Amino acid sequence: MSEIKSWALQFPLDWKPSLEEVDRYVDNPLWLELRQYLKAAYGAEPQTEYSRCGLEPGWNLKFKKGSKSLATVYLRPGYVTAMVSVAPKDEPAAEGVLLTCTEYTRTLYQNTASSKMGRWLMIDLTSPGILEDVKALLALRVKPEKKES
Repeated sequence: MSEIKSWALQFPLDWKPSLEEVDRYVDNPLWLELRQYLKAAYGAEPQTEYSRCGLEPGWNLKFKKGSKSLATVYLRPGYVTAMVSVAPKDEPAAEGVLLTCTEYTRTLYQNTASSKMGRWLMIDLTSPGILEDVKALLALRVKPEKKES
């Protein structure tokens, strides 16, 4: 919890961090890859918002495709936590996707309660495999745009 408090203290409500400050704080290429993927696949740019939530106070980044929320990213030193929701209607498909996911993501999904609003997964982005899991789960919510190379 101390790193969360330090982030909130470093960037209080009246000091919105720049994307460069976020990148320096996180200091992990997986974060940059996630951000680049969200832009390329969904045209989603991060929207910096301040949260007064007692569990996650401070600035976070929200990514949306149109009106659909893709993920909320909580900043950590060395990595990020991506909150990805799986809607109830997508749970059967998610269970198929999970067969190809890391053990970490499968366990997280199984241990996250389902509600009428779905499952809200707080995924710590700590390995390339977990980044691929995040991409696969996001595709359940909103299909990525096809980009020609």
